[in-house]
Amino acid sequence: MPEMPLLPADTGARLLALAGAATRRAAGLATHRVDVDGLSVTYDEGGAGAPETVLMLHGFSADRDVWGRFAAGLRDRHVLIPDLAGHGRTAFRAGAGYSAPAQADRLVAFLDVLGIDRVHVIGNSMGGFIAATLARRAPDRVRSLGLIDAAGVSSPTASPLEEMLARGENPFLFDDPAGFGPFYAMTMHRAPYVPALIRAAIAADYVRRRPELAEIIADFHGHDALDDHLSEIAAPTWVAWGRHDQLIDVSAARVWADGIPRSTLTVYDDLGHMPMFEAPRRCVADYRRFLAGL
Repeated sequence: MPEMPLLPADTGARLLALAGAATRRAAGLATHRVDVDGLSVTYDEGGAGAPETVLMLHGFSADRDVWGRFAAGLRDRHVLIPDLAGHGRTAFRAGAGYSAPAQADRLVAFLDVLGIDRVHVIGNSMGGFIAATLARRAPDRVRSLGLIDAAGVSSPTASPLEEMLARGENPFLFDDPAGFGPFYAMTMHRAPYVPALIRAAIAADYVRRRPELAEIIADFHGHDALDDHLSEIAAPTWVAWGRHDQLIDVSAARVWADGIPRSTLTVYDDLGHMPMFEAPRRCVADYRRFLAGL
C-alpha cells in the first residue's frame, strides 16, 4: 500500500483562515485595516450606511471571528468587529497598554478615525470588561451596553478558572500544545467540532503567543475592577450569561445586573462562557429584542 503524502505543516492554519473567511462572507462582512495610535487595527465591517452601529468586542486570546455567526443576525445594522490589540491580525506591541481603560481609550480613537459618534457596544469576557469601561469613561459615545459573560467584577462564587489562578496555574498560558485541549474544554459548554488539524494550528499559535498573552493578561486581569462603579454606567444594559461558564462564574451576572441601574439579565442554562459563539442565533435574537426595546 503506498504511503499517504504528508500534509504541509501550515495546513491547519490555512484551513482555519478559510473557515474564518467563509463565515465572514456568509455574514456579509468585509475586512479592513486602519491606523489607530500607531497600531494597524484589522476589523470586519457589515451594513455600512445603516443608521446605528454595533461594536463587538471579543475576549482575551480570541479574535474577531468569534462574532461572525452572531453578526449574521444583524445585517440591518452597521457592524464593526475589531481584532483588539495583540489579537488576531492586529499586532501586539510590548508596552502598548492592555488594561481595560487603555483598551477603551484606544476604541474611542478607533471610532474617531472612522468618524463614528455613538455605538451600541457588546463584549464577551475581556471584551465585556472593556465595553463596560468604555460606557463608564465615555458615556456620550455609548447608546447601549451588552455584556456576555463579562470580566471586570468579582464573582461571589469562584469559577474553576479562578480556583486555578489562585493556585498559580493559568490554563491560557502553556508551553506545550497539549495544554490546548484542557483549556479549550473550559471555554464552552457546547463547543463546536473542530478538526484535529485546525486544533493543532490553534494550539501552536497559543504556544507562539505565550509571552504576548502573558503581558496582556497581566495588564487587565485583577486591575481596574468596576464593582464600585457600576452605578456610574448610565447606558441601558443587557447582561447575558451561560450557566455552565467555567471561566467566570454565573454568580457574576447578578453583580452586573444588580449594579447597573438600567439593566436586564438573560441566563442560558445550557451554555458556557461564549453564548454568542455556542448558540449565535438564539443569542442574537435575544440581543435584537433588547435593542428593539430601547
